[in-house]
Amino acid sequence: MKVLDLQCPHDHRFEGWFASADDFESQLSRKLVACPICGATEVSRLPSAPRLNLSGATSASKDKAADVGELQAHVMRALREVLEKTENVGDRFAEEARRIHYNEAPARSIRGVTTPEDARALVEEGIDVMPLPVPAALKEPLQ
Repeated sequence: MKVLDLQCPHDHRFEGWFASADDFESQLSRKLVACPICGATEVSRLPSAPRLNLSGATSASKDKAADVGELQAHVMRALREVLEKTENVGDRFAEEARRIHYNEAPARSIRGVTTPEDARALVEEGIDVMPLPVPAALKEPLQ
């Protein structure tokens, strides 16, 4: 089993596990390897070295990469929780948000899509909305 360090064009770094380097190349050419954050299939392999346990030796770049990876993990967990606790109303977001605000529909947490103009109109009406960019990896069923 080969564990490869990968990166998408948006600088999201992640690991991929493959049976061999040839297996990675095969999957990459068929666009089967995608960034778990944004879903980009333009993935490149980063240089990696075997892990050496050097009893306490650290580097600032490894610490920074670990911090970025930890932050990404926290963001992904928070997004998953939001997705689990909200109802997806799709393109009807603005309409459903108004119905809830004006007590024409049961109060609940919703998510969906709307135009920037409709979002501004909702805010002007006193309806709280928040843009939530959801990575492509979270739009599909989770395994």
